[in-house]
Amino acid sequence: MTALLQNVFAGLALGATYALVALGFVIIYKATGVLNFAQGGLLALGSYLGYTFTNSLAVAFGIAIVLACASAALVGAAFQRVVLTRMVGQPVFAVVMITIGLLFVLDPLVTAIWGFDNLQLANPWNIQRVVAGELVLGVRDLWSIGLTATVVAAFFVFFRYSRLGVAMRATAFDPEAALAQGISARRVFAVSWAISSALAALAGITLAAGPGGLSPAIGLIALTAFPAMILGGLDSPAGAVLGGLIVGLAEALTRGYQDQLFSWAGENVSVIVPYVIMVLILLVRPYGLLGTAEVRRI
Repeated sequence: MTALLQNVFAGLALGATYALVALGFVIIYKATGVLNFAQGGLLALGSYLGYTFTNSLAVAFGIAIVLACASAALVGAAFQRVVLTRMVGQPVFAVVMITIGLLFVLDPLVTAIWGFDNLQLANPWNIQRVVAGELVLGVRDLWSIGLTATVVAAFFVFFRYSRLGVAMRATAFDPEAALAQGISARRVFAVSWAISSALAALAGITLAAGPGGLSPAIGLIALTAFPAMILGGLDSPAGAVLGGLIVGLAEALTRGYQDQLFSWAGENVSVIVPYVIMVLILLVRPYGLLGTAEVRRI
């Protein structure tokens, strides 16, 4: 039982990171109808900015998180305003390819500035542990879960009750009707990119604060968060959070019981588990667990 609870805790901590990245995917898709394949690059950029603020500029860790998220938000909003605004009315495929192009710009930019070496992000948690009975809980994991819960709750309050949040919901539901009511679609799109980029930066920093440190490969976490978004529902923020937790738990439990159950499948079977779960869920619910089913009349 102790081993099970330990693995569940590890899965929740990992799933919290996936949830942040998946939520960023969903926010942009819900507002613009576009899958942002640059999310991994923005995550890497945000985490390295956090490293610069904490290690190079000696900024307090909490303030560094805010500064890194704000910087990533500015990059995302600027990209939307300068580049994607010009793509209004163009095929969705072309816009998606531009986001892939942004990924190919950000990845070499990160390595050109910070290099390929593994870096250690200065943080107040390090390898501190909290012992609860027979469970050993990492302080960084506890903070990751707490930060994610706080940010997700704040997002849903903002999305439901603030004027800008209502504008984002209206634009996502019916862009033409929202425009007729005087809602600025450009502003909504820019804010969507800014929020998504800030969430990616936060996910990257919490992940880099762990024992694995910081490397250019950190952006690959978005590839695992992608099935979390799909199985939760492309247009559902709540589904993104649920999907992230499911994928995190599945990956941690598979890793924990791999020797007993999947020894025949090799050492890295946990890597493919998120995609297997995504396929199985889509076979039953093609629009994801909480996604909106599209009804077409003939």
